Amino acid sequence: MISKKIFLAPLFAVLASVCAQHATAQTGNVPVGKIAVIFSEAFQDPKLGITKFSVIQNQLNTEFKKPQEDLDAAAQKIQALQAEIAKLQSSVAPVDPKSVAAKMEQVDQLKKDAQRKLEDTQALYQQRRTALLSPLQDDVGKALDAFAKAHGITLVIDGSQVPAVIYAADAMDITRVFIAEFNAKNPASAATAAKPQ
Repeated sequence: MISKKIFLAPLFAVLASVCAQHATAQTGNVPVGKIAVIFSEAFQDPKLGITKFSVIQNQLNTEFKKPQEDLDAAAQKIQALQAEIAKLQSSVAPVDPKSVAAKMEQVDQLKKDAQRKLEDTQALYQQRRTALLSPLQDDVGKALDAFAKAHGITLVIDGSQVPAVIYAADAMDITRVFIAEFNAKNPASAATAAKPQ
């Protein structure tokens, strides 16, 4: 799909979060708190992640299916012309140099056009992706904050964003339970957004 073929970078980093509510008692007392780890990259897992992310990705793929097909068609046309040129150049029969030069010029122009279309499509894709994902990212951030407060967690470390986390006990990992709670409270059917006119 488009996310793999055109846009090779990861769809997005969901949260760059160190959500913290530091519980402090009176001045001079040592804060007492509970630390948990979450792996935000799991939010994007199409099977086990936050379902709204999959809905939005599918919507993006649908919206950008035609531009993807156009780019694929342009690439095939360029390859076909390059194959024609190679065949003409390796032919033992006399070949009109002007014909070969014209085809080479056509390939160059097609490449330029395809590159411009790719850049335009990437820009539109990123713009649309941001418009769809920003509200969801905000919702996830708020839900994580509420989840931490409800469970008495004073510090949540995102293991996907903090490379220094090399080990966390299973009991500290709240990823699956948070995803399950978020999905239960936020059905995927509510994630669709109207395509801009």
